[in-house]
Amino acid sequence: MRVLLTDPIDPQGEWVLRSHGAEIVIAPGGAADSVKRLAREADAIIVRSRLPDDIFDFAPRVRAVTIHGSGTDLVALAAATQHGVAVANLPGANAQSVAEYCAMAMLLLARNVPAITSALRHLPWDEARALGAQAHEIAGLTAGIVGVGEVGRRLALILHGGFGMRVLGHQRRLDRMAPGIEPVALETLVAQSDFVVLSVPLTPETRYLFNRERIAALKPGAWLINVGRGAVVEEAALIDALRERRIGGAMLDVYEHYRLEPGHPLLALDNVVLTPHLAGMTRESRARMGVLAAQDTLRMLAGDAPRHFVNPEVWSRFRERGPQDR
Repeated sequence: MRVLLTDPIDPQGEWVLRSHGAEIVIAPGGAADSVKRLAREADAIIVRSRLPDDIFDFAPRVRAVTIHGSGTDLVALAAATQHGVAVANLPGANAQSVAEYCAMAMLLLARNVPAITSALRHLPWDEARALGAQAHEIAGLTAGIVGVGEVGRRLALILHGGFGMRVLGHQRRLDRMAPGIEPVALETLVAQSDFVVLSVPLTPETRYLFNRERIAALKPGAWLINVGRGAVVEEAALIDALRERRIGGAMLDVYEHYRLEPGHPLLALDNVVLTPHLAGMTRESRARMGVLAAQDTLRMLAGDAPRHFVNPEVWSRFRERGPQDR
């Protein structure tokens, strides 16, 4: 078995693969050309960044793709199904890490840490210290979570139980909201929340869910935190709101285009904290996800269904291809 990694995974996950006789190949830098070239001789792919949409045209042996996370938009699912390729993901495996990231984001933004840190490097001590007068306690503030999956449930426990915050939530089924979260319409959440946390997948329904009009409806001084997918937010509209200081600020881990290129307008703003898609990346979550990804990859190569099937409609075609010879 040859398993292609678009990005390195935790050594524990690699050990699981090798202990079952798999050969591991890592695409250098995750570049599309390298991925396509190496996929020709691969039987499975573990992916942490988006695969080229036409990858399966170049990879006749690939039978299984495991997403090292929950974002199903990393794989062209229709193409995978057409080629008889089973796709699995790991929902909730990094939820604790992402929830802690969101809590950290609230503290950083409320205490005005980005501006203070920048000022301390470039301005006199007293001028930097004076910016602390703009800081807020988060106890008693309202957090709104859009997309209350496992991340939202864990975050609500931290915010309500740890900080005494009011927590609002919006999801497709408001009658199935987790305990401790008030189910509300999206318009109500936007109007009442001091922090808005976006934790939704990218679908046709969620693309630009936070468009210019919805961003304009945020409370003056509200903070936006996005750990879902970048295109859930109309980036140009958010940049305008930040430039004009119509909202308090933002912390973004995902962007409309996967990488921020040098000179991107967000990089010039002092009221936004930017991280390179790492909210779920901790030693603990990487170890957990590496092992789970390896186990599900081996499971699919043996002809069995993964724990979390992204495209179950492929099952009959997948079974027709038979298990990987080992």
